[in-house]
Amino acid sequence: MSLHTPPSGSTGYVEDVSPGRGALPPRAWYASSDAASLSLNGGWRLRVSATADAEDDAFAAPGYDAGDWAEVAVPGHWVLQGHGAPVYTNYLYPFPVDPPRVPTENPTGDHLRVFDLPDDWPAGGEAVLRFDGVESCARVWLNGTDIGEFKGSRLPHEFAAGHLLKRAGNVLAVRVHQWSAGSYLEDQDQWWLPGIFRDVTLLHRPAGAAGDFFVHASYDHVTGTGTLRVDSGVEGRVTVAELGVDVPTGEPVTLPVEAWTAETPRLYDGVLSTAGERVPLRVGFRTVAVEDGLIKVNGTPLLFKGVNRHEWHPRRGRALDPDTMREDVLLMKRHNINAVRTSHYPPHPAFLDLCDEYGLWVIDECDLETHGFVEQGWRDNPVDDDRWTPALLDRAARMVERDKNHPSVVMWSLGNEAGTGRGLTAMADWIHGRDPSRPVHYEGDPDCRDTDVYSRMYPPHAEVERIARGLDGGTRRRRELPVILCEYAHAMGNGPGGLGEYQELFEAHDRLQGGFVWEWIDHGVDHPELGFAYGGDFGEELHDANFVCDGLLFPDRTPSPGLVEYQKVIEPVRIDAGGIDGTVRITNRYDFADLAHLAFEAAYQVDGVPAGAHRLAVPPLAPGESAEVKLPGAPDGGGADVQWTVRALLAGDTPWAGKGHVVAWGQRTVARATPPAPATGARPVVEGDAVRLGPAVFDARTGAVRTVAGVRVRDLRLDVWRATTDNDDGAAWQTDTRYGPRWRELGLHRMRHRLDAVETDGEALTVRTRVAPAGREAGLRTAYRWTSDATALRLTVSVVPEGEWTVPLPRLGVRFGLDAGPAGTVTWFGGGGEAYPDTRAASVLGRWDASVAELQTPYVRPQENGARADVRWVELGGLRVDGEPEFWFSARPWTTELLDAARHRTDLVPGDTVWVNLDHRQHGIGSQSCGPGPLPRYYLWPEPAEFSFVFSEPRG
Repeated sequence: MSLHTPPSGSTGYVEDVSPGRGALPPRAWYASSDAASLSLNGGWRLRVSATADAEDDAFAAPGYDAGDWAEVAVPGHWVLQGHGAPVYTNYLYPFPVDPPRVPTENPTGDHLRVFDLPDDWPAGGEAVLRFDGVESCARVWLNGTDIGEFKGSRLPHEFAAGHLLKRAGNVLAVRVHQWSAGSYLEDQDQWWLPGIFRDVTLLHRPAGAAGDFFVHASYDHVTGTGTLRVDSGVEGRVTVAELGVDVPTGEPVTLPVEAWTAETPRLYDGVLSTAGERVPLRVGFRTVAVEDGLIKVNGTPLLFKGVNRHEWHPRRGRALDPDTMREDVLLMKRHNINAVRTSHYPPHPAFLDLCDEYGLWVIDECDLETHGFVEQGWRDNPVDDDRWTPALLDRAARMVERDKNHPSVVMWSLGNEAGTGRGLTAMADWIHGRDPSRPVHYEGDPDCRDTDVYSRMYPPHAEVERIARGLDGGTRRRRELPVILCEYAHAMGNGPGGLGEYQELFEAHDRLQGGFVWEWIDHGVDHPELGFAYGGDFGEELHDANFVCDGLLFPDRTPSPGLVEYQKVIEPVRIDAGGIDGTVRITNRYDFADLAHLAFEAAYQVDGVPAGAHRLAVPPLAPGESAEVKLPGAPDGGGADVQWTVRALLAGDTPWAGKGHVVAWGQRTVARATPPAPATGARPVVEGDAVRLGPAVFDARTGAVRTVAGVRVRDLRLDVWRATTDNDDGAAWQTDTRYGPRWRELGLHRMRHRLDAVETDGEALTVRTRVAPAGREAGLRTAYRWTSDATALRLTVSVVPEGEWTVPLPRLGVRFGLDAGPAGTVTWFGGGGEAYPDTRAASVLGRWDASVAELQTPYVRPQENGARADVRWVELGGLRVDGEPEFWFSARPWTTELLDAARHRTDLVPGDTVWVNLDHRQHGIGSQSCGPGPLPRYYLWPEPAEFSFVFSEPRG
């Protein structure tokens, strides 16, 4: 390839492949010291131009009048503050691919901040101006002097500033370009959001101030001792009062310590003192190694139960405040997550402080992705062009040097989806040389030439098992390395399905060391008309729609059903029925912690109603140990459903959750309810244009039910359609197996119901139909047989497929409408939260109450949602429905057709009817919005089926 020669004008740096000019060498980041600092966050003046060179540099000079400029918040993105619009693409570059050239149309934000030094700002010494994150390229002036420019949006850059400062009226000018050569390295499946989105800080550097330093704190699990050595570019002393440590920098000291792990995040407060500065240290002793083909910390193999985390806030984008970062960490800990991959860039450094404090394993990923080059077979990929290598090495160094002192960081990642090439090898070599204490990760290296682990994205379960058994081929080196799934279980919309089966594989094979669900949060943008906006809602000419909404949290940080499911699947305590009747088996699935911090509680319920709780005496099992524990005697259910539920609760307050927080639970049915007596004996009676059968009235001509127990019932009929989920519709590259489009091609969303006969045989009313789509031969021969004992009404539905069926059904059941007013509150005995065949691990059996509105799951793009599993009975709208056998239940204030057509939540307006689905079976969910579809066991293939429901008045 031939790289463009930057123009000689003042903006030539924009298309220069170098990392920049003028920045100081990278160094360790720390939040505070006793040296003075001044935050320059707050209100800045902003002028946005359409091109990189539309304005001159006069604004950077002292005295420039920017009074008519807009004011924006820094940290922030100008496109989220009313100036321009965000752009979302998954991997396609939103500009022509001609590296390193960028479009002439290049939104450029000139930022101005005038500040005074505080009265107590020291007179002597130097000063450093620090930018923690600017997208994507910036040029900086201080008091009219050009001090440099930089790229590397999510990395720190510091500039010497002391010689330019004055006591009052300092003018800081920053020109930020949306597009630059650096944009080719930042194609990271997220909104493209220009701006100064992380902190800007002025740091005083007194004579003898601390420079760069490296805290080495290893742990010997055999002796129980830790070795501390702090290498520092400026001589000083290291003190850790709790340990009695007081040594010069560079000198190691070994002594007994408690180890740091994500389960037991023990930190020791220390101080690095140089002649001019005291820097607080938080020291965690731990050793990371790849030994015996496994990733080990302190001699123990890890099992990552992780998430990929983009930084996101629905109003502020990637400009996260400390409270939001802390909320993320607390939510992770409370949902049993133990690891984070910082996709696809280093996070705000304060986030890593929180991971140290609360305990999370971190794979720290470099600010690098060139995914868009896949469209041209990786031709011209910067990571395989030596001229880009200095920029790649600069990015690697800025990550490692900034974050090297965090015990939570156990692995460095070269980046994401950037193909392969010499630049990545150079990065890996540099990182291995600079920090041999941590393994190096990169998924896009199938031969593991540059990496210490074999990493994969979205392999199906069967392939994961082949990998675990070493049957997947590949190089010998690859087969000897530990395996992680750096992305799996795509959490887009309803789902992901199949989490439990992945976890079973992880726990069955030592080589499989867990994975990271994609991803943590939906990147919906607050929008006054659409609720949360996604790709295409801002007029982008190229976008990937709602593919940016694929998180376990909704944009407002409300946990989705997917996060609740994941929390259950990855519980650190396994609670199962014991091998002896009347016992429960407790297994410790922690890697390091025993169970002394937990209390155990057992409770029974009869028909979903609690019948007393008892404490269980569970020994403080070590990791991997199990025990059989005797349960209290079960109550006499008297023909009712009886279950026991055992919960593992925090025995006391922790930094991340209070006493009583549920860490794990298990449930088992010990007695099943006596089935209701058959609803027979009453005879159908013709009364004019109606047929009366027990408590129901039917249309004599069509056989359609009109009322049951005086309650109006609308349009009861077989239903096989659901508003397709993101996982039903699948990723575009999965054209052969995704079922949403094939369902529509067959016409399952527009089924016709042909009436063949209405029959009475003395004790039953039978309606015979054929349900099929126009233009196809495949259909479902369906019979509705109604019987009654004068008080209850029984419906038996028989379904026989006809013709050739090449796809499974979305669902199989009946749908009907009830008046919205009386149907506002729903009571049921069954699973409590949203669940589908492969997403039901977290479904707690019990008696529940909810409004129809509360039954809806507010996915950013509306789709099938809200089903409850294992339902024995439900009461709503003046009716009770019992299932024979259990069934799936959902109710919504709009039709499935309206739900299917909606593109945003605001498209859905409740009507005068509540539409109820009673499903015999559902098709699985899977993860095919990016990963594999449902496992075969969760397919709903058309086959003969019969199922029944009994309708009656509520029992109060």
